[in-house]
Amino acid sequence: MKIPLQQTWQKKAEAKVAETKSKIPDEWTLQKHDLEAAKRQRQLSGPFIERFLNDGELEITGNDSVPLLSKIKSGQYTALQVTTAFCKRAAIAHQINNCLHEIMFDQAIERAKELDGYFGEHKSILGPLHGLPISLKDQFHVKGVDTTMGYIGWIDTYEGHTDPSKTSLPQTLLLGETVNNLIGRTLNPVNQLLSCGGSSGGAVVLSLIHSQVSNGRIPGEGALNALRGSTLGVGTDIGGSVRIPAAFCGIYSVKPTHNRFSYRGAANTNPGQNTYASSVGFLSNSIDALQLVMKSVLSTQPWLRDPEVVPIPWRQTLVDSTLSRASADGSSNYNTPLKLGIYWTNGVVGPHPPINRGLRAVVDTLRKAGHKMVDWNPPSQSTAKRLAFLKADGAHDIHAQLNLSGEPLIPELVKSFQLKDPMDLLQYQDLTLEGRDYSAAYSDYWNATADDKACQYQYPPALYELLLTRFELQDQIVDAVIMPVAPHAAVIPGKYYHTAYTEAINLMDYSAAVIPVTKADKNVDTFNSDYKPLNEIDRKNWEAYDPDVYDGAPIGVQLVARKYEEEKVWAIAKIVSAALETAGVV
Repeated sequence: MKIPLQQTWQKKAEAKVAETKSKIPDEWTLQKHDLEAAKRQRQLSGPFIERFLNDGELEITGNDSVPLLSKIKSGQYTALQVTTAFCKRAAIAHQINNCLHEIMFDQAIERAKELDGYFGEHKSILGPLHGLPISLKDQFHVKGVDTTMGYIGWIDTYEGHTDPSKTSLPQTLLLGETVNNLIGRTLNPVNQLLSCGGSSGGAVVLSLIHSQVSNGRIPGEGALNALRGSTLGVGTDIGGSVRIPAAFCGIYSVKPTHNRFSYRGAANTNPGQNTYASSVGFLSNSIDALQLVMKSVLSTQPWLRDPEVVPIPWRQTLVDSTLSRASADGSSNYNTPLKLGIYWTNGVVGPHPPINRGLRAVVDTLRKAGHKMVDWNPPSQSTAKRLAFLKADGAHDIHAQLNLSGEPLIPELVKSFQLKDPMDLLQYQDLTLEGRDYSAAYSDYWNATADDKACQYQYPPALYELLLTRFELQDQIVDAVIMPVAPHAAVIPGKYYHTAYTEAINLMDYSAAVIPVTKADKNVDTFNSDYKPLNEIDRKNWEAYDPDVYDGAPIGVQLVARKYEEEKVWAIAKIVSAALETAGVV
């Protein structure tokens, strides 16, 4: 008897989930009572997941990327020790948080043994990422392993074709949460009442442990990194997909300009659309790991293998010159302090109380550290929101992939991606020109910030007059902008109503980084019943705020620089993070 099509995709998904589960060794498999306990936990990170690890595993997985590499290089840890510890932690993370599409523990352990053999013979490492655990968004192709990108029809195929070919992601990639018909929903490991974000949210895999960077890219985010099942994640960002999960899970990320790093060999949604381009980006538990991976990848000259990549090597001089403007504790040297714009709200949807408090904490800290803060009032993000090109094909690419198995759109996407006629070419061209003009207007506004007379948010008057006289700061342009990643700290599943805070940055293709600031506090971030919503979406967003539900949720901000300023935005993120740590905010 032929199985109905609807059951066929369901059975295929069930088989894939079972196959992934079977790759977890018996000794790492949790008992039923442990899984039930995980469901009752609000926070899975920290003490809860750590109860399943021994002292040696806790010590190893407690290291961030840079110190971990240093200890491997010195011989304190072997690659096998590191790999085994992180594989075990990733296995536990998946069982309690549902965050992996693919598991490659066997391959990783075998590769670690090879690296240890090389190290034993040569007393040196093979490459800059020798032995480092890396997780990949299920969008990056790895030979012999499925890339599903959240589509059931891609299982056992190459992008839906018959030839076979990581962390979890949402069906289609185009959602600020992580949910699909394959493994369901991935929740926030810091607060399971909330989402982990998306699309690089949790559909992650613990990658092969790389001895060196190859092909100018690392093949393969938020949830797995927050549970420390990986020290470094590779994702993509077309509307906030590395920034959102980083902010929601309390970790760091960087979104480069789209063609700074290679997309060759990675799958994508609606790949023929490149007006509004997707960027390869990175997530980590530490700020230093982001420089490490960007510098390592660019050292391979990826533009020689991918003609879409611009030939810009890592510019350490730009890093050094930016870092020289502050001390190690983040305080200004008063020679050329940072000048940062503050984007409190886009005027379309106002941020919840925790986000407002996080922004104020950053501003107050940086002012006290001697940096200059100015209000930021650029062209409206409502224009950028309207100019998104993600639906230009009428969702034909998405439905073509769904039809491979007969699976339906997940409920969260039904309204947005109904099948329609493609956008008319002339309309597409008009919107492209409008996007160009918006970017030009934004650039003009940015250039005008060199005139301090227009700035409203200054130093304390006496200090400002002193600096103005002594260092002629009136000619200093804004270095970067601090703004919300979203109008909320994480989000209650199904209530992500407004994504323009990140989408507008993609339209202009600016470089951006995300840093953690603090956590929501129900006793401080109280609901304001007198708030007057700006519009219907703002009303829905405001009514979704519940201080008790959001309590403990991470609060992050994004730092935005201009195109191809990855080195600069990373260095500014380093300075701001240091200032927050010195002030005891983080």
